Amino acid sequence: MSEQNQEAQQPVFAIQKIYVNDVSLEAPNTPQAFLEQEQPEFNIQFRNSARGFDNGFYEVSLTVTAEAKAEDRTVFLVEVTQAGLFQIEHVPTEEMDPLLGIGAPSILFPYLRETVSDLTTRAGFPPLLLQPINFEAIYLQQRAQQAAQPADAQTTH
Repeated sequence: MSEQNQEAQQPVFAIQKIYVNDVSLEAPNTPQAFLEQEQPEFNIQFRNSARGFDNGFYEVSLTVTAEAKAEDRTVFLVEVTQAGLFQIEHVPTEEMDPLLGIGAPSILFPYLRETVSDLTTRAGFPPLLLQPINFEAIYLQQRAQQAAQPADAQTTH
């Protein structure tokens, strides 16, 4: 009976579903944008979030907003939210944040990258290939900033 209890307590991290939660593309200056030879400048921003549900289910979302501009004109603006439904059970509390902030986004990123590339290509533009992201470094940087905030707040009073 103790073997069954040990098996029941094994950590579970399972992908239940990966899906596009939201997608938007605007190309307000077409067809003129296709006639221009100027290389656009890109502004790319990422956000990730996680929320829990009953029975050990978590939704993790990774959102990218990418804007291509030539001079003061928007060539295109694309926003994609790639999400995943994960089952996570029997994972120690101290490991949940890294799992939701590093592990799950690392799984979602290749799908997000493909969706953005496909969407920009279908809009008539060259594919926008997102560069790899080091989610661990971002996670550690955010944790360091959070740890420094209470100290900053105490020194300003």
